Amino acid sequence: MTVQRAHSTASHPHPPATSAAGRLGVGGGTALYVGAVLGPGVLALPALAAAAAGPASILAWAALLATSVPVAAGFAALGARFPDGGGVATYVHRAFGPRAAAIVGWWFYGAVPVGVVAAAWIGGQYTAAAAGWGHTGAAAVAALVLVAAFAANSRGLHLSSRVQLALVGLLAALLGAAVVAAAPRLRAAHFTPFMPGGWSSVGSAAGVLFFAFAGWEAASHLSAEFADPRRALPRVTALTLAVVSVLYLGLAVTTVGALGPGAATTDTPLTALLSGSVGGAARPVAAVVALFLTFGAVNTYLAGAARLGAALARDGAAPRRLSRGGAPGQVPRRSLAVLAAGCALVGAVTASGAAGPDGLDRLMRATSTCLAAVTLAGLLAALVLLPRRTPLWWAAIGSAAVTSGVLALSGPLLLIPLALAAVAYGFQTFRRPSA
Repeated sequence: MTVQRAHSTASHPHPPATSAAGRLGVGGGTALYVGAVLGPGVLALPALAAAAAGPASILAWAALLATSVPVAAGFAALGARFPDGGGVATYVHRAFGPRAAAIVGWWFYGAVPVGVVAAAWIGGQYTAAAAGWGHTGAAAVAALVLVAAFAANSRGLHLSSRVQLALVGLLAALLGAAVVAAAPRLRAAHFTPFMPGGWSSVGSAAGVLFFAFAGWEAASHLSAEFADPRRALPRVTALTLAVVSVLYLGLAVTTVGALGPGAATTDTPLTALLSGSVGGAARPVAAVVALFLTFGAVNTYLAGAARLGAALARDGAAPRRLSRGGAPGQVPRRSLAVLAAGCALVGAVTASGAAGPDGLDRLMRATSTCLAAVTLAGLLAALVLLPRRTPLWWAAIGSAAVTSGVLALSGPLLLIPLALAAVAYGFQTFRRPSA
């Protein structure tokens, strides 16, 4: 899970001729794409998936990876044809018009308060586990991460791209080290019974795991940054798929095979995997890495979402007052305040325990539901914009079917994107026309 760049497809359907295109090659693009797909969510997801489906959670990882291939290829093809910072919103605008694009924007904007609280909570859990602070300590650390990120954004301070790439490289290296360190402890007995909860449990695991696979939507916003999108995007997409597949499947298999039943009960699976090789140093190392990754993701997510809210307001898809500060070089503090209020509400509910003992799982499922809706909208746009009856077109149909299945298994959480769509549509329908 990562940031979507604020963009107005209604006002800027085509990339400017003087954009930053030309500064991004295959190597740098691959690093950014890997960073878009990976995120702090992967530090908690293996345990949540194992709790939902046991060893069969590996099937959910594999199915979503397979689904990601046509999703990534489809978005790469669309990016090559329509290189633009708007990403999926641009494709939906071209295929279905500005109203549909506005709904997609609301889905993303509405998912941000839930998603960043989930990310902050992950950092809080790893830090609290290292210090022995418990639930209250995790909530306090998560709150500090959120306050620091909002303070930085209110002053217009953002992490540089080099720092972001360093954090991504650190995460990939740590995940790879955890997989290698845990491999000797794999036990065949930990894979039986393989599917204790039946096929429905695999679907439940896929619902929460979508949190880790929605980054392709965010990566689509980078298409205009390439010197030659038609040549670079397919290569970058293939390399990213290879890296992500190795890391995700390796982490899924080692989490189940090395931790066994304990995989479903730990809040910090990465610490548990590393502890077998580095001992007591695993807790502080994982905590520090998780904290930095969490802050980086939350800070970047809020920066992009605040500008997205201002862009929606500028184009008449949100209250006009939110557009203040949305110009380049300014800080959209009103939009940021709306996000802060949403985060405060979600955070209070989670910290109080009102969301239940599996609060993080619920947060990730709610975020995944909204992002799955965004991905489905992008796939449907691909079916309209890409050449029909080609292998990629048929593959997009298959991925749309799988994504629809994930949404169907979301149950009551489907009310969130439905409500956001109703608000977006209603606002555009009944808003007072401006002069």
